[in-house]
This record gives sequence, structure tokens and C-alpha cells, in this order.
Amino acid sequence: MAVPLLEVRDLVMHFPVRSRGVVTRTIGHVKAVDGVSLTLEAGQSLGLVGESGSGKTTTGRLITRLQKPTSGQILYEGQDIAGASPRELKPLRRDIQMIFQDPYTSLNPRQPVGEIVGAPLAIHNLVPPSKRLARVQELLEFVGLNPEHYNRYPHEFSGGQRQRIGIARAIALQPKLLVADEPVSALDVSIQAQVINLMQDLQREFKIAFLFIAHDLSIVRHFCPEIAVMYLGKIVEQAPRDELYAHPKHPYTKALLSAVPDIAQATIGGRRERIRLSGDVPSPINPPSGCRFRTRCWKAQDICATKEPPLAPVGAAPGTVACHFPES
Repeated sequence: MAVPLLEVRDLVMHFPVRSRGVVTRTIGHVKAVDGVSLTLEAGQSLGLVGESGSGKTTTGRLITRLQKPTSGQILYEGQDIAGASPRELKPLRRDIQMIFQDPYTSLNPRQPVGEIVGAPLAIHNLVPPSKRLARVQELLEFVGLNPEHYNRYPHEFSGGQRQRIGIARAIALQPKLLVADEPVSALDVSIQAQVINLMQDLQREFKIAFLFIAHDLSIVRHFCPEIAVMYLGKIVEQAPRDELYAHPKHPYTKALLSAVPDIAQATIGGRRERIRLSGDVPSPINPPSGCRFRTRCWKAQDICATKEPPLAPVGAAPGTVACHFPES
């Protein structure tokens, strides 16, 4: 049986909360990621969606090992990199790259674009110095930028162009896995489609696997054939996109989808019923017992407070859901 490109098992990230004063002590933990498991095959795309504070970005940063997890396994091609040292991680940096949400803060304002895009090539010594500029210009041209603008600085580019620079830097080493953390949320709607189409071209050209993190369900549907939904540090539902959008099983997924504009519905008149969740998202420092969504769920019963629902299949339908009373 072939080993998947990426397999995450029971990933946990708890950030300590410390008291203020002369003597500091740990008084609690922010449970940002609390038992996430997922699998991603080579060349495939998986969407990770959820509202702000659900743990999507932290999951992406853990997978790229920008942060070290509290516990759990991150198996890349069968090798557990969760506890790997910086020295052990260096060769893996070529294979796992990240596209950041804000294209301006992720670029050094004091460096010209040529140095920014060429930095990975220099660090990993993949291209001789004499040929580095030609390679940088080739990358800039591939992402739709003028290759002669290599000596310009990030502030001289628009938001969409800066995100293309970030993508050029991410693909410089020809990685096998790209973690895209809300790569178009900071861009104008008119530019979002161009960047999404560019990433799809990259996937076809280089067979790159994508973990696509976003809160915009319409963009994820366009890009990813498989989608996982996160709530308060846990995956509550995962299914193929057609099944998830047509027949959401988890009440939280159903509420999220009810907020997405439906063009087909608008053409025939009327509007989809909007599900408005009561209350605020509970604190990740002290999440609810049992099912974490129960405090906002219209289907919650006594068992939801005492027993945490496992992420499991429901009947013959594809996908898994963590709910005691899933939608039929």
C-alpha cells in the first residue's frame, strides 16, 4: 500500500497562558489545535475551512513546522517530523513550503524582489550564483510578473502582484506540498480569481499537493475536491466537496453553508434560509465539555454535554462527521 504524502495523527497545540506579575506561572492553556487528523495524497488538494479562531492557521503552521506541536504525529512520506530538529528539517524545507495570508508582511521591505525569490535557491545551494538571476526571472515570468522588475521593492507592487511574488518564492524549490494560508483573503475580488487560477496551473504543472486554508467556502469549493471543516480546534466534518455542499451532515457545516451566497437560488427568486447561530464562539482556554459546538447548536441534547462525538462515517454516504445527531 502506497504511503500518503502527508498524514497527520492526533495533532495537538496548546499555548500556555501565563499570569502577570513579578513571578509568572502557567494558569491555563489555549487549546488552539486539539486532536486533528487528516491525510493528503501527492498532487491532491484538501480544503480546511472554519471561522476565525477555529485553529486552521495554527494547523498549517504546525504541518510546515514553523511551530512545534505539543503532541501528535506529522508523517511526511512516512517520516514523523513533529519532533524533528532544525538540522533535520532543513532538507524537508525544500519539499514543504507555505504561502502566507498577507503578501506585504511576508516580504522583506528592504530587499528587492530578486533577492526575496532567490533566497531559497541560495540557502539550499540549488542554482549556481551565476545562473540565479536567470532562474529568478523565469519564476517571475511563470507567475505572471515582468521578469525585468526583479530589482524593484515590494512596496512598488500591488497586493495581487505581491502575492504572486510570495508564490514565486514558494515554488522556487519545486516543493511537493504547499500550505496556502488564506492566500487570497487580503486581495480584491477581481484579483482573487487570477491568483486561484495561477495556483491551479501550478498544481497541474508541478503536481504539487495543496492544503488550502480559507474561510471563504466558495473559493475552497472551486479549488479543492475534498474539504474538512474545523471548529474550536477540531475537525467536525470531512467529505468530498459535492457531498459536503449538497448534504452537510454537521449542524455547524450547515450553518456555514447557509451564509454562502447562492447564485442559482438568486436567479429563480427568493433566498436560502440563513441559519443564525446563537451566542459567541467559546473560549479555547476552557472549551465546552463533550461536543464543542453544543453551546450554539439547535440540536443539542444531554449526551452532547457528557460524551464527545467521534469523527466517523454516517451510513453509506462518503465522508465523516463528529455529531451525535447528524443531518439525514
